[in-house]
Amino acid sequence: MLQPAHVGHLALLRSLIRQGAADGSFDRDLANDSPGAEQFFAKLKRALVTGYFVEDVGSGKLATVAVPGYVFWPDDRHSGMPPVGFGLFRAIDGASYELWLAGLDLSARGGGQGRALLASLFATPPGQKTHIVRVHRDSNSIKDLQSLLVEFSFTPIGDSTHLRWFLHDDAPDALSLRARSAVTTQNALN
Repeated sequence: MLQPAHVGHLALLRSLIRQGAADGSFDRDLANDSPGAEQFFAKLKRALVTGYFVEDVGSGKLATVAVPGYVFWPDDRHSGMPPVGFGLFRAIDGASYELWLAGLDLSARGGGQGRALLASLFATPPGQKTHIVRVHRDSNSIKDLQSLLVEFSFTPIGDSTHLRWFLHDDAPDALSLRARSAVTTQNALN
């Protein structure tokens, strides 16, 4: 079961992101208190409050980028229990999305929970328009996650310095070319 994420979920997301960072699924610097981690979590808080990031899209130009997100329970009856997972999408060019961050509590992994999380996320309106997923190559779960993404019609298109990039089979041609170029040149999409 999914519900929209909001700022009240920030502590939970912070905990799951720190746990995932310690496991290698996110930038390892997010596992500790550091200026970079604090800046990241401040940006995440703004996204949960407003639904948007304000980002530099090159040449000093700023743009708002939609960041819809969800929290996840493994079944339809959360019974007041906290969510065990989450997913945040990031708009790309207003027509497509990237599954920007997703995580599942380590104690909830196994038994098909990762598959259930991804199936729920990809069934949402932004999930149906998700064409890119990037995964930290150092993640202890990368092999399992790669197998799951292939089940959801994502194909690995290459590795950048820290990330393995996946492209959905029905990605628009222009986005596919940009993603492949970004992998090759080690640039960001926006």
